[in-house]
Amino acid sequence: MSTQHTEFDYIIAGGGTAGCVLANRLSADPGVSVLLIEAGPTDRNPLIHVPAGFAKLTAGPYEWGYLSQPQRHCDGREIPLAQGKVIGGGGSINAQVFTRGTREDYDEWAKTYGCTGWGFNDIQPYYLRSEGNDRLSAPWHGTDGPLGASDPVNPHPLSRAFVKAGQEFGLPYNSDFNGEHQYGVGLYQNTTRNGRRCSAAVAYLHPARKRLNLTVRTGHLIGRILLEGTRAVGVMTSNGHSLHRFRARKEVIVSSGTIGSPKLLQLSGIGDPADLREAGIEVRHALPGVGKNLHDHCDLDIIYQLKAYQSMDRFDRPRPATVGAGLEYLAFRKGPLASTVVEGGAFTFGDRDETTPDLQFHFLPAAGVEAGIAAVRPGFGCTLNSYFVRPRSRGTVRIASADPAAPPLIDPNYLADDYDVEMSVEGVRQSREIMSQPSMAQHIKAEHLAGGRALDSKDDYIRFLRSHGRTSYHHVGTCAMGNSDTSVVSPDLKVHGLDGLRVVDASVMPRIVSSNTQAPTVMIAEKASDLILDAA
Repeated sequence: MSTQHTEFDYIIAGGGTAGCVLANRLSADPGVSVLLIEAGPTDRNPLIHVPAGFAKLTAGPYEWGYLSQPQRHCDGREIPLAQGKVIGGGGSINAQVFTRGTREDYDEWAKTYGCTGWGFNDIQPYYLRSEGNDRLSAPWHGTDGPLGASDPVNPHPLSRAFVKAGQEFGLPYNSDFNGEHQYGVGLYQNTTRNGRRCSAAVAYLHPARKRLNLTVRTGHLIGRILLEGTRAVGVMTSNGHSLHRFRARKEVIVSSGTIGSPKLLQLSGIGDPADLREAGIEVRHALPGVGKNLHDHCDLDIIYQLKAYQSMDRFDRPRPATVGAGLEYLAFRKGPLASTVVEGGAFTFGDRDETTPDLQFHFLPAAGVEAGIAAVRPGFGCTLNSYFVRPRSRGTVRIASADPAAPPLIDPNYLADDYDVEMSVEGVRQSREIMSQPSMAQHIKAEHLAGGRALDSKDDYIRFLRSHGRTSYHHVGTCAMGNSDTSVVSPDLKVHGLDGLRVVDASVMPRIVSSNTQAPTVMIAEKASDLILDAA
């Protein structure tokens, strides 16, 4: 292969959620040149922009197709781990749930992990700057930001029934999970605008694409970061036909996600020396925390068979109703296809000694929506999932070889901690209790879980967890921010011991937030853009 050379001020390695935010903010100055590199394709496929389309996107050409290592505490299963491989990253293929976590999450980052400048009062302005909410406003929400946040369009009757069932269970109604209090049951806001997905690509990158100082390269796999001594000076990529050497005059910013960012650092010789030597990589900079601290919310789904033909999965295949839904969406951006499907939700307590909720629930008026989830007859199913929002189990990401195209060894280590198991059991118990309330029970014919076995004892519940637990797609932590010996980046997101190199994405979270992770990743990138520009 021939090698081509080009130079920019900033190189952003990864075109996912964080990368799109950075590309916009850094290129706002026409005197600064920015290169955004993405391994996947553009987000031009119309299905990406249909909110309900995520059900067809979590397994396919727009994600990496990763599998976990056999999970010791989940019956040895290799669990599919969807990670976006497309402009917009996970934000182009996810269910678009808009939640931010609690004040305590961010104050804990600052207090416990030494992340000065990342307490709630520090990061809240970046949430407000990013958000364009069509219903809610200050002091908890922004209305003029690029990232659309909307209420569900015509919520499904089953979603409304779920909210009523949650109230019958004893939960207060909550009209804003991102407000002063998270506790309660309600309808999630989502990252949509005018009936279309509003990913970071749509919100940030698309408006900036015409800037002459912003270059976007898709289909480029980054092989390594180029180092000269202790300074990052560029990246080497391949598009399958030729090698490209891109140089950075100011900084290389790694935004390849919780799996991709530690992988790229390790391919570049930055990481735990033992991990690097095992993969045949020369150690350029010893940093033991790279790829450690992997954690995720372990999702537990319960499928319910309905008495009537009423759920959204009846639109899953060609039939007159599907054609009608498609026409309604094309004409008005409304109807079933304008739904993100994940409409209802709740935050509750598994441990009553906690001060903020530690269990989260997502209700779907459909079954078999996502790849790998068992389905009932189309049109006759709904799903309630739950997870413990502050897991203690920790895993790793390690490269398997020096080949950039080889998938890394990903071990989330789900349910390794006994407390995670205890809280996850409580989440499943509460799921079943909510669904047994009159407003939902009137619709349900049968509960489908545990291969038809009853869940009576605690051991039954634990067996269910280990046989059915899966990813919630919320991986974080593998390039953790902080000042400890196991952290990877400082509070200004610079890689410890190296110049000209930062990591900006969900991998820098020292501990996962008590919510979905898309909005927090946008916030991280918004704050990072100020850190980068202030240092220029």
